[in-house]
Amino acid sequence: MRLAHLIETDGPGGAERMLASLANELQGAGYPGVAFVPARVEGWLEAELASFGLPIEYIPLGRPFSPRFARDLAAAFRRHDIGLAHSHEFTMAFYGAWAARLARVPHVITMHGSRYYAGRWRRRLAMRWAVASSVALTAVSRALADSLRRDLWLRRGSVAVVPNGIRPRQPMTPGLRGELGLRPDDRLLLAVGNLYPVKGHGDLVAAVARLAGRHPSLHLAIAGRGELADALSRDARARSVGDRVHLLGLRNDIADLLAAADAFVLPSRSEGLPLALLEAMFAGLPIVATRVGEVPAALAEGGAGLLVEPGHPAELAGAIERILNDADLARGLGRCARARAVAEFDITTMAARYASLYAPALNGSRH
Repeated sequence: MRLAHLIETDGPGGAERMLASLANELQGAGYPGVAFVPARVEGWLEAELASFGLPIEYIPLGRPFSPRFARDLAAAFRRHDIGLAHSHEFTMAFYGAWAARLARVPHVITMHGSRYYAGRWRRRLAMRWAVASSVALTAVSRALADSLRRDLWLRRGSVAVVPNGIRPRQPMTPGLRGELGLRPDDRLLLAVGNLYPVKGHGDLVAAVARLAGRHPSLHLAIAGRGELADALSRDARARSVGDRVHLLGLRNDIADLLAAADAFVLPSRSEGLPLALLEAMFAGLPIVATRVGEVPAALAEGGAGLLVEPGHPAELAGAIERILNDADLARGLGRCARARAVAEFDITTMAARYASLYAPALNGSRH
């Protein structure tokens, strides 16, 4: 029997990266899988899964409410001999649960941070039905698990928390500093995340502008794409740091970028447990991050990285300056972050936690 991995989009987002990593790890542990996506838009997920030897099947979702889509998914489950379906985020949680019910296979849901389902009562009811039709509901953070319980009127203990995990990658060609024309004594901050308002990059640009006078060699690189690229560039120029803020666009060489940076900054206003944070922890970088989602727990409530409140550029600037001015503090935070990542956020740990959720359902389906 195979696992079905379901997600609505196929771009290089955090949920898609986690799905690809999990599917690959589970395949190595004896759980072969197939991914199901409604449409081929970017093809990133297909290419990533192909490198692992996992197939992907596109099943069109013609309209927001589509019984045909559920039936087509169920037929695909039977065709691929699916033994358990694992859906990510709201749309596929609903349709995955529906299709799994039709195909008579167990269903698991993982929510990554979006509360799109909570925007309308109809969505909440649909999500609650999907949860009731599934053998397990998981969230990547305790904060998200609490939100799910409140939003969907679920009993305590009904949402399992399974933190994200990654397989750290070794840097190959850490040439970012040369790419940006930096001098050896220039200091480089790195942020990784799509350029959307919720990621808080505007707060980070404002923080860098506050530090510019006291730290004339300070630069900021942001890896990611999105709707705010032009606005962030204009804001940086308006704050007289346009030559110090470097928008890198979408990058696949995150390990190389981390190897070139002096510190990692996560300025988000909302998060679950971002994979970029885990990559920075494995890299042993000193970290400044906002107190959102599972980030405080990941950073041991400040023991493995400095924490600030979201939406406060002055506080963000103050924490960054502490790292810039105190080399011993920076090294100590980096060592603690790496040790914590190795102990808690390795991909094998995450996969084992999901496998333990699958096992009772899979064993029951064999009888």
